[in-house]
Amino acid sequence: MSQPTLTLGTRGSELALTQTRMVTDDLQAAHANLQVVRQIIQTSGDKRQDLRFSEFNAVAHVDKGIFIKELEIALENSEIDAAVHSLKDVPSDLAAGFVIAAVLPRAPIEDVLITREACTLETLPKGARVGTSSVRRAAQLKWLRPDVEIVEIRGNVPTRVKKVLGEQPLDAVLLAAAGLIRLGLMEGSQIQIEGHTLSALTLDPVTFLPAAGQGAIAIECRAGDETSIQAVRALNHAETEARVTVEREFLRLLGAGCQTPVGAHTWISGDQLTMAVRVFNEADLSVAPVELEATGPVSDPKALAATLAKQVLG
Repeated sequence: MSQPTLTLGTRGSELALTQTRMVTDDLQAAHANLQVVRQIIQTSGDKRQDLRFSEFNAVAHVDKGIFIKELEIALENSEIDAAVHSLKDVPSDLAAGFVIAAVLPRAPIEDVLITREACTLETLPKGARVGTSSVRRAAQLKWLRPDVEIVEIRGNVPTRVKKVLGEQPLDAVLLAAAGLIRLGLMEGSQIQIEGHTLSALTLDPVTFLPAAGQGAIAIECRAGDETSIQAVRALNHAETEARVTVEREFLRLLGAGCQTPVGAHTWISGDQLTMAVRVFNEADLSVAPVELEATGPVSDPKALAATLAKQVLG
């Protein structure tokens, strides 16, 4: 009898490959006889490093899912059985024909302020130039520190970290803790990269809200492919699933995309799930954001999302 095989699709970045190795190890631990094959697929977001995220629709004709579209095409064509994603890159309104079959236990959800010398959001120099690729981080930072200059940066995690080094360095960059930790770059309050030691301040998620799904690895399958779904489902982490479900459902009900300035922070206490949200006006970021918090049963995260979305939408 032939050995069962599952082909995982992944982007080719160091972080994507690291996350795919994690999924591979977990699959092989859960299914001793399963052979896992990796297939690297370049996405629109990887191919067009020259574009700002806001330019993709007009130039590359991709309006959402710029880091997953080609992986979904490979899934649809049965070239792969499952795709590994950073969940925050996955649109909240998943395309028809696909399912998120599992999410792994969540890594730290916080954002990290990286500087050459120890610094906080309050002690950044006046007019500091801060690099980020996230409109959510940019909106929150400008709200907290209107004087700073936001510089949009692209590239993989190490490339963005190194933006605070060199001949024309930025004063700081903002990145997700999860990627820095998974790549082994950050330990405690320091980052080691190419012989340099940088300061890493982990921001309190209560005051600087993370992105929906931040820190979570998702595995996407074709709807109806029960063999692959069942194999992958063995990896699912129920607490992470409940939290990311309410976060993503809130975005979906708002009609918000991956590049919409919305922060979401969730936590579970007993059988209760709480979510705090911060929603910025996309058309005018100078307007104070809407801030709300609500609690509901962990068994019904979509109802909690609906409660909060109704308050925001009126």
